[in-house]
Amino acid sequence: MRFPTPLLLRAQSPLQSQSKTLLSLLLRSRRLSSAPSPMAGPSSSEATLREALAEKQAAVDTQAEAVRTLKARPDVSQAEIDSAVESLKGLKLEVAAVAKRLQAEVNANGDGSTGGLSKDAFRLAVVNTLERRLFFIPSFKIYRGVAGFYDYGPPGCAVKSNVLAFWRQHFVLEENMLEVDCPCVTPEVVLKASGHVDKFTDLMVKDEKTGTCYRADHLLKDYCKEKLEKDLTLAPAKASELKHILAVLDDLSSEELGAKLKEYGITAPDTKNPLSDPYPFNLMFQTSIGPTGLSTGYMRPETAQGIFVNFKDLYYYNGNRLPFAAAQIGQAFRNEISPRQGLLRVREFTLAEIEHFVDPDDKSHPKFADVADLEFLMFPREDQMAGESARKIVLGEAVSKRTINNETLGYFIGRVFLFLTHLGIDKDRLRFRQHLPNEMAHYAADCWDAEIECSFGWIECVGIADRSAYDLRAHTDKSGIPLVAHEKFSEPREVEKLVITPSKKDLGLAFKGSQKMVVEALEAMTEKEALEMKATLESKGEAEFLVCTLGKTVNITKNMVTINMEKKKEHQRVFTPSVIEPSFGIGRIIYCLYEHSFYTRPSKSEDEQLNVFRFPPLVAPIKCTVFPLIKTQKLDDVARIIAKSLTAAGISNLIDVTGTSIGKRYARTDEIGVPFAVTVDSTTTVTIRERDSKEQIRVEIGEVASVVKEVTDGHSTWADVMWRFPTHAASADERLDD
Repeated sequence: MRFPTPLLLRAQSPLQSQSKTLLSLLLRSRRLSSAPSPMAGPSSSEATLREALAEKQAAVDTQAEAVRTLKARPDVSQAEIDSAVESLKGLKLEVAAVAKRLQAEVNANGDGSTGGLSKDAFRLAVVNTLERRLFFIPSFKIYRGVAGFYDYGPPGCAVKSNVLAFWRQHFVLEENMLEVDCPCVTPEVVLKASGHVDKFTDLMVKDEKTGTCYRADHLLKDYCKEKLEKDLTLAPAKASELKHILAVLDDLSSEELGAKLKEYGITAPDTKNPLSDPYPFNLMFQTSIGPTGLSTGYMRPETAQGIFVNFKDLYYYNGNRLPFAAAQIGQAFRNEISPRQGLLRVREFTLAEIEHFVDPDDKSHPKFADVADLEFLMFPREDQMAGESARKIVLGEAVSKRTINNETLGYFIGRVFLFLTHLGIDKDRLRFRQHLPNEMAHYAADCWDAEIECSFGWIECVGIADRSAYDLRAHTDKSGIPLVAHEKFSEPREVEKLVITPSKKDLGLAFKGSQKMVVEALEAMTEKEALEMKATLESKGEAEFLVCTLGKTVNITKNMVTINMEKKKEHQRVFTPSVIEPSFGIGRIIYCLYEHSFYTRPSKSEDEQLNVFRFPPLVAPIKCTVFPLIKTQKLDDVARIIAKSLTAAGISNLIDVTGTSIGKRYARTDEIGVPFAVTVDSTTTVTIRERDSKEQIRVEIGEVASVVKEVTDGHSTWADVMWRFPTHAASADERLDD
């Protein structure tokens, strides 16, 4: 909207002292309103819109003051006042227009991913459909449920089964992995070695009056997101600050997190009471093994440790050859502080994890060329720290420039991208984010998360990490069993090797019952640690030494250990393999798939919206439905024959011989994502309808199973079969409500 011309003319006379400022603001506002600018098109940035809104609001405030001044002057005519008021109304309309566009930008509705709905409304529509059609339901519902636990219903189980079947095909079979299945209950010693007992924590705060617990980073995240999404008057600089906090949230220490909670005045959500300082809470469910209760165990927080402790046997099973990978699918358990976000944050969930063991001196991959040309959204740490957005990068270039640490890590990133996009995840809402320096474990060489955008924001669904040799070394140190690999030399090699020789007699006299643990700790020293001790012993005669298993520092004297570099001939190299670990949160992937697959379309009567899940046939809970057009014995018999042939071909199907209109039956099965529907309207030929296009072809009864199978198995596309078979125009009965 343009401003009324009279205001610009009249602003020159009665209020000369204010007119220059007002005129400048109005002209600036007119330029923003009418001239081509970054905010004029769909590519408008949120920052530009916030700046424009602030400027327009300033113009409104200035004009409102001008109106008040005019009304207070006895020498100003009513016409002048009316003109100024009209201009103020015009400015307010412009503010409202920019605010509306800013809200749309904040809600991220411009890409059509939520069908024009707000994120909350879209999520509600998806979740209501999923619960009503029994994809999932809250566990123990008749007892009012327990937070963080969900049951999968029939279609949900089918989707999950299909996703896991494809995971096995895509990774276990194609990469010749060794699959294992380990217990969910894990002895404490295993998780002590892995670090989970001491470090598997989230930061928690308590309501200081009621004692209610909250996860500290979630409170800060909620505050930032709410301010960004709902406070349209937020200054661009403040918005940038809040976005930066969201980007580095996982990187904040307990002190930094506590300081931010205080700075923003964040209180308990339910009571508005003050909160305690953040402190760590261990997320593992503790239990006891056996009737005495003396043997402590935990419900496993991940499946990986079962693979690590079995490395020696798996290495032998693989012919003592590297590289090789082991995989496991199973339940994991985390005692979340305040579970929320439905299936995204639960206390029991399914993990699918791979541990790829590789020579630390050679992390090349023979099949990297198969994925090197893939191009997709990556978010390197440098871009995150600079406040930039994810960008498309060619995988081969990312590895060659060492943005991604090595070929094997890059290969699995490429394979994860292919896995997720084949499932039906939108590639434009999938990015691979590199961990920030302080976010990454000290032992990791590199780590990336596959993050999928949904109505909750960007959600980590897969972690792909180069964990170096940390896990195998930790279990070697704790168990005393060397979890190592061997490389045999064709000719003996002379090498200079560190030799640590503890004097067990002197150590026994000094440490008595603790002697064994001190000896093991000395023998486990790295070359750097040993040489530093050697130098200290030679200069001072004694050295302080931390024995982790004792939990204290002891005093080692020169006579207790001999440390030398000696030349030896070796016939083989003994080393601890590095581990590349892709870890998949199956429930999170499935929930994001639900959102990416969901859309609505109007019924023929246009009085309601019909829900549809556009699942690829690969993951659809049911591949095909069979409907007699009308209820007669002959058509019912044909429908059962077709259903039997589909079952024999391994195609999950649903037969519906109810008298409901065929259009309503189509809508009912579209809502659970069935890709194909067979309508039996004669005893010789039938029609096959495709869910999303609603196009139909006519085929012989004996060909139905083979046609559906070739499309659901991916050997042909729907477009391919449409060329081979005559199309069919839907009758009035078939179109009803479709």
